[in-house]
Amino acid sequence: MGSPAVPEAISKGIPRATLTDWMGIGFVLVAWGIIGAILAGIGSLTLRWVVAYFTRGANNSRRGLLRAATLFPVVCLAWAGMVFVFQAVVNVVVLHRDIGLGDGFDCPLPNGYALSFIDVTDIGTLYNPKNQPVWSDVRENAVNDVRVMQLAGPYVLGGSDSKRLEHFGQDGSPVDSYFLLDTRTGKRTDFKTYEELRQAAQNLKVQPSLVPIDSLYSKYRFTWFDAFAGLLLIGPPLIGAALLTRRTVRLRRTRAETI
Repeated sequence: MGSPAVPEAISKGIPRATLTDWMGIGFVLVAWGIIGAILAGIGSLTLRWVVAYFTRGANNSRRGLLRAATLFPVVCLAWAGMVFVFQAVVNVVVLHRDIGLGDGFDCPLPNGYALSFIDVTDIGTLYNPKNQPVWSDVRENAVNDVRVMQLAGPYVLGGSDSKRLEHFGQDGSPVDSYFLLDTRTGKRTDFKTYEELRQAAQNLKVQPSLVPIDSLYSKYRFTWFDAFAGLLLIGPPLIGAALLTRRTVRLRRTRAETI
């Protein structure tokens, strides 16, 4: 009885911030974990062989170096996993954004509203996250199937595509309705044509300039924290690789001196 509700919810553009999303994320994590484990295993064997080749003939002090070379890819994989969990917790709990993985995307807007997407970011839902149940399928008073949008102070202008399923994957899909939302009161006015929207906006001294909704997602989804997480992800492994290389070179020079 419950399964037909999922496609019905998708057809209405309702975001599914539910257990289904987390199951999808879990599947992706398991897949990446398997791929990462395979690559780490190959990396361990390859790196150990390289270090052994360049330090062949050296004294027994290379035993610790070989052990470090073998473990290095595995440690890097574990580190990447910890950084991912850290950034996911901060993005979801503190910054109220998606974790960067899975089929659900979310980001807040500077006017107190938020954007939510499923699978793709070229069409989404505009909603007020206040008083929204965390695990609910429903976004109350939301504007669904939004393709183009503009933020203008307390106002949001946009256009929706009510036939989103028919236009899935198409470039330049048509917008068949428009809206003007006052975020201070939550009042929304719908329009059938762009000209009606333009006239209403000009009465508020706003010049319409609608842009694809995914450009707004890109602008407000990523913050300084994502750059910090990226540096945290690659910084320590690069330092470890440099130290491993330095120790290998030193041991090779020691071997050359003894020959």
